[in-house]
Amino acid sequence: MGSRQELIGWVNGLLQTNYSKVEQLGTGAAYCQIIDSVYGDVRLERVKFNANQEYEYVENFKILQNAMTKHKMDKPIDPPRLVKCRFQDNFEFLQWMKRFWDAYAPGTDYDAVGRRNGKPGGPVDSTRPMSSASSSSAGAYRTRPAPRVAGRPMAARVAPRPGSQAGANVQQIQELNRQIADARVMVETAEKERDFYFNKLREIEVFIQQAEFEQGSELETLAKHVQNILYSTDEAVDELAAQGEEYEVAEPMDKLHVDEEETF
Repeated sequence: MGSRQELIGWVNGLLQTNYSKVEQLGTGAAYCQIIDSVYGDVRLERVKFNANQEYEYVENFKILQNAMTKHKMDKPIDPPRLVKCRFQDNFEFLQWMKRFWDAYAPGTDYDAVGRRNGKPGGPVDSTRPMSSASSSSAGAYRTRPAPRVAGRPMAARVAPRPGSQAGANVQQIQELNRQIADARVMVETAEKERDFYFNKLREIEVFIQQAEFEQGSELETLAKHVQNILYSTDEAVDELAAQGEEYEVAEPMDKLHVDEEETF
């Protein structure tokens, strides 16, 4: 996936920019040009590369959404959150952008400076006016995508002819690659949620193990009830059901009474 430094280095290498923080991508300009490096048809002349107001960021994201809709990219984006230029929101979106680019980039040189007509592409607070020499030598900034990792799906390098069988196959491959990229995002999100709730349950378990309750008190009964829930398994429930026994972990919760003056 890459660290924040690796991702920013990739953006600067691809787009010939000088971003230093992930948060600076919240203007939307870099995202627009990343998609342009894949398809080459984003209306970059409308992108505000020198945007420094939130309403300008919103306009850039409208251009990005139009481009993604045009190419049937199903990834949902949340401009109101991204334009706030917070790290986490933009870091997650940039990770998805990198995966998408790895799957679909055509593998040809991309003239980033030329595509934006020589406009500075970095953050407004750190960009410098481009000299005529640097503008005339834009060809020197042509970049080639990073080498692909073995086993990663490759995008087609030659545009298919309309109506040809090869064109249909390429479209199928692209659709499968898009589904794979979206599935990876879903898996990572599920793993984060799993780890979050597991840690919460672990904290409860440790708290109950370390707490001292008066023997026979309702608090002790409540703690045992929670422990039974934590340690119960599907197999244990099924085994009891097969034996015709009623599975009851402890006294029903609605019958427990906790004195308002008692605390954990």
